[in-house]
Amino acid sequence: MRVLIAFEQSGEMRRAFRNLGFDAYSVDLLESVDDSPHHIVGDAWDEIGTGKYDLIVMHPTCRALCCSGNRYYGSGKPKHGERIAAMDYTRRLWEHAKQHAYCVALENPVGVLPKVIGPATQYIQPWQFGHGEVKRTGFWLHNLPALTPTDIVDGRHPAVWLASPSVDRWKIRSKTYSGIAAACAAQWGAALVDTLTDMADMYTSENEVTA
Repeated sequence: MRVLIAFEQSGEMRRAFRNLGFDAYSVDLLESVDDSPHHIVGDAWDEIGTGKYDLIVMHPTCRALCCSGNRYYGSGKPKHGERIAAMDYTRRLWEHAKQHAYCVALENPVGVLPKVIGPATQYIQPWQFGHGEVKRTGFWLHNLPALTPTDIVDGRHPAVWLASPSVDRWKIRSKTYSGIAAACAAQWGAALVDTLTDMADMYTSENEVTA
């Protein structure tokens, strides 16, 4: 069963799925930080369009989409046009992925996406998955179950937002938490296996009836 993690450079989600035996790949315009042979350097849109994957998990750039960028990208602000373009691209990306994979997840923080693709299926926090930090993150899910918390912990502080200014600050803020990646791989992976097994059984039964 093939899984694609789109817009991922860290490899965190890809490794979580591969650790459970899935044929998982990541794709990004940038090289992977772990030099993995299972990372594709290229356009995520094009890779999604190959139709080779059963499950696609997407982390599109959120800079222009999230509420924290309103002072730059909000209505009447200098970069508002970039927000409109990002909203349109992400809406089309969501539909594109659903056309090419049976199961799709799209991740983004609190922002403007509900205006173009509807409300998120769920919002989660790192502290629900073993990380004592606050970062409310939305998931839009297609043929996938909402995530169930795996390890609720204390120490809920917004450390990710307090990272010191640097050229790599955006990487620190956008990296997927390992606990969340593990939960996605375990729970969505199991759902994918069950779904594809049921579809195969149904196909077999239909063929037996018509034989």
